Amino acid sequence: MYGVLMIDIDSTALTTEDVSLIKQAQVGGVILFARNVADAAQVRELCDHIRHHNADILIGVDQEGGRVARLRKGFTPLPAMGELGKLFDQDPSRALTCAYDCGYLMAAEVLTVGIDVSFAPVLDTDGISQVIGDRSFHADPQIIVALSSQFMRGMKAAGMATTGKHFPGHGGIAPDSHVAEAIDERSLDELMAHDMQPFIQTLPWLDALMPAHVIFSQVDNKPAGFSKIWLQDILRDQLKFDGVLFSDDLSMAGASAAGDISARVHAAINAGCDIALVCNDRIAAHEAAKAAQDLPYPNQNRIKTMCGQIPRWQGDLESTCQQFNHWQQAKNNIMQTFFETQMDTAATDNNTGLKDPTNYK
Repeated sequence: MYGVLMIDIDSTALTTEDVSLIKQAQVGGVILFARNVADAAQVRELCDHIRHHNADILIGVDQEGGRVARLRKGFTPLPAMGELGKLFDQDPSRALTCAYDCGYLMAAEVLTVGIDVSFAPVLDTDGISQVIGDRSFHADPQIIVALSSQFMRGMKAAGMATTGKHFPGHGGIAPDSHVAEAIDERSLDELMAHDMQPFIQTLPWLDALMPAHVIFSQVDNKPAGFSKIWLQDILRDQLKFDGVLFSDDLSMAGASAAGDISARVHAAINAGCDIALVCNDRIAAHEAAKAAQDLPYPNQNRIKTMCGQIPRWQGDLESTCQQFNHWQQAKNNIMQTFFETQMDTAATDNNTGLKDPTNYK
């Protein structure tokens, strides 16, 4: 049974405490961070060990591209999605092709190391947000729709489910909800006309959504991820979305309005989230696991739609990725389009003469 919690682990290998947490009845997922990553083979071994201790578990990561990339050493670098937006302004056709290839390339490499899902794409507009910025495809909602649809087509072609974030839009509010309370005072009509359009228009491509820890004060006095108005009345009933709802990290400052971690988990699940994320706070993870015991299990069939098509490991990343028929072409296109200049000037390895991918932009 998939539980309602997604937690994190300490390092590059499971500790006894990690195993104890993973085996908790209501733990249905593990999210990996940079501290859990040494190289591709290590990540695949880690994921295999996680599943050895809990077969019904989703493994996720944030591999958006640009500055939000947990998998780096040995993996193909991805541009920030804002770079796709800049390319679209100059060459729309090429940008759309690159968006597909970015989605495919990202999904193929993430699946290869045993991870089910990368929480992508970001569907927020590039507005005044301190935390979104070039994580967004563009400032124009219609360009976001065009590029993100292609990105999600690529993800799905590689065998990965999609997760749009941060519903109904984080781009129009300056504070970073990781560290501060964020309040957006625009009306529902204003939000519907602008920030929500990328979510509304890409619903057919979306398998999951992650709501923002933002209070939209003219709609509800609770952050969207704790709001029945947003998650049930608007998203489920009005927009007819039937995919998975992941809370954003409940350890973030923007979630503090709901109370302690126990109250936050209950608030998120009762509002309509299927899975609640508790990250970067081991004490909170233990408290959350205890608090979740009296909660109902999520819809199992819905959760299973997020399971990735993970290929058989062939000993290294490149050999395993060759099982994806478009991986090499997608990789070549993205490297040539976004990293050619950086490759020309990147530091080289004295022994091999190869470019060091960690120096790519």
